[in-house]
Amino acid sequence: MAASPTPRPTARPTPRATSADVTRSTAPANPCEQALDRWCERCARTPLKVAVAYSAGADSTALLLAAHQRWPAQLVALHVNHGLQAAADGFERHARHFCEQHGMALRVERVHAAHEAGQSPEEAARLARYAALARMAREAGAGCVLLGQHADDQAETLLLALSRGAGLPGLASMPERFERAGMHFGRPLLDVPASDLRAWLLAQGHAFVDDPSNTDTRFTRNRIRALLMPAWEACFPGFRPLLARSARHAAQAQRLLDELAGLDLAHTGAPPQIVQLQSLSRDRQANALRHWLRTSAGVAAATAQLDELLDQIAACTTRGHRIHIKVGPGHVEREGERLRYTPTL
Repeated sequence: MAASPTPRPTARPTPRATSADVTRSTAPANPCEQALDRWCERCARTPLKVAVAYSAGADSTALLLAAHQRWPAQLVALHVNHGLQAAADGFERHARHFCEQHGMALRVERVHAAHEAGQSPEEAARLARYAALARMAREAGAGCVLLGQHADDQAETLLLALSRGAGLPGLASMPERFERAGMHFGRPLLDVPASDLRAWLLAQGHAFVDDPSNTDTRFTRNRIRALLMPAWEACFPGFRPLLARSARHAAQAQRLLDELAGLDLAHTGAPPQIVQLQSLSRDRQANALRHWLRTSAGVAAATAQLDELLDQIAACTTRGHRIHIKVGPGHVEREGERLRYTPTL
């Protein structure tokens, strides 16, 4: 009996590439994707669920699309509506439509931040925004909120700090990772120029909104953006990533100073003993006192206040010497052999 022939597999036609396939294969990658890869490599771990602060502007739109590409089932977009301008409701409508169009989960919270005496409306809105983002992220089960600040924002922050005579904490500008309101936040785009984000969005046809307040030159940051940044670019093309690098160097130096302050405060005690402070150099005293005030009371002494405090510590050689210097909303005082910080009630 003749053997049955072995069945041959049926040949399947090779699918022909369509124009859409060609477009997708040749389309440039979202510049946020590589930045997000680098940021994730530097992080110790990636949370099971990630949130993106989505204002509907260009930077957060590009970041949201990159995050959605990386974590399609683990992502939630967070939109905060401050109601501070007439366009705010339009931003929210755009955010809802964009997320629905791309199949992304979205949470929206409206906040009305009243500023206190001595506090700017912008500062009050910023604090309220962080609190709302942290709250929404926790409700969504996210362990981290990604923010869309980019290289231009970092450069503007550094120039603003330089114009105010800031120390290393100010020159360090915006950290790429930090914690606020009990939530972890990340800024993966600090090396990416804004022009790269906008060029990619426009080339791919992704819609975003422009905040009209960003061109209002009554605000210092907007004047830096409109006047200083073009002048720097004319003199030093491609300077933005270089300023971001300088900010990273300043942040590294500040971390070392914080480590030294920790060692010195272990020697002086916290609150610090005056005699033990006097055994340190004046520079180390200043560094330790800044760290003590920042970590224990959440305040920063102005340069003149800190200089006066250091002079008083140097002069404190008798039992009856009194120290009482205003720092922030309170006072640094002598209490026995130690300093203490007393906030104003």
